[in-house]
Amino acid sequence: MPLNLPILLTWLRILAIPLLIAVYYMPEPWATLSERDVAATLIFMAAALTDWADGYLARKLNQTSAFGAFLDPVADKLMVAAALIILVQLGRTDAIVATIIIGREITISALREWMAKIGAAKSVAVSMLGKIKTAAQMLAIPLLLYYVPLFGMDVKQLGNWLMWIAALLTLWSMGYYMRMAWPEIARRSGEK
Repeated sequence: MPLNLPILLTWLRILAIPLLIAVYYMPEPWATLSERDVAATLIFMAAALTDWADGYLARKLNQTSAFGAFLDPVADKLMVAAALIILVQLGRTDAIVATIIIGREITISALREWMAKIGAAKSVAVSMLGKIKTAAQMLAIPLLLYYVPLFGMDVKQLGNWLMWIAALLTLWSMGYYMRMAWPEIARRSGEK
């Protein structure tokens, strides 16, 4: 397993997941709910920045690797899933939204793995639609973690709108990836 700066940043993102969860299990005397919200928001935003930084540095320093290409999306999906579960537990997002997003991630990850195994990975490469979906959810999650008005803006409402937009884009992008893979699925289904 190679260890370089981009992979180290990815590992730090994975290690931040238990920290994000632990913030909400601190006893009340240690931190108020508002203080926990701020801490969780900062942890999530730092993780999001490392997601951008590890990819940028891997390309800039010519330190891309197969292991890094595997670990990076795993770290992203784990962080988003953990944050969504926390938001559902706090009553800040709907379980339907979380199920749609997490379910899509599992489905598309499995689809990509299968397509790579049969040599057709390019059929389900990341699309612009997937990137827009990710941007919507990466904006919605910190807003819903923070949850109090910011500069006079109702972050609860904006976060909820963005989360529902992300859920709709999630379904749309899943349909797109499934449609791209369908010819191969249909062809292979006919084989005995």
